Amino acid sequence: MSKIIVAPSILSSDFANLESEIKKLEQNGADWVHIDVMDGHFVPNITIGAPVVKAIRRVTKLPLDVHLMIDNPEKYIKDFALAGADYITFHYEAAKDNAEEIINLIKSYNIKAGISIKPKTSTIEIKKYLNLVDLVLVMTVEPGFGGQKFMTDCAKKIKEIKDCAPQSLIIEADGGINNQTAQYCKELGVNALVAGNYIYSQTNMKEAVASLR
Repeated sequence: MSKIIVAPSILSSDFANLESEIKKLEQNGADWVHIDVMDGHFVPNITIGAPVVKAIRRVTKLPLDVHLMIDNPEKYIKDFALAGADYITFHYEAAKDNAEEIINLIKSYNIKAGISIKPKTSTIEIKKYLNLVDLVLVMTVEPGFGGQKFMTDCAKKIKEIKDCAPQSLIIEADGGINNQTAQYCKELGVNALVAGNYIYSQTNMKEAVASLR
């Protein structure tokens, strides 16, 4: 997959004007809309739930890349699937022994399944799932808040995954992504990038999106 998928995170958007913020992403070349779901337990922050995803689905045709940073993700897969998610990514750390069941549950709704790992989790933990999922999300910051500094050591996991993954697997990096860290991730083999602060802080969003490719 040669084209880099750019998935801006709406965590950095103006929530009071969410529809116009998403239209802005469409107009400036974004490929996906990345939606960070946090529950205040798995991570210390609380963000949005399935009703907001449903509302977003009504105003865009872009694929919705839903990242569940929540405990017991299996309880909420149905809600997010029916809300219109195209990809649902859950955390290995929140599932562990249930990971395969959760992957199958996501796919039972005819949508794409992703698995994510936090900075301290080794890629060895998820190797057995690489042939089952459509996407692996490598966190290059501690999940929970936007605007954190990129963790170079965590990005090295991209190559570890790339070296043993099927060619069709989407490897996505999330956390501290800008035009410089994006280049580093691409050299390691990433093919999808999540960026929030970087894209929303630039005066020219189109240029910011393009710079990640």
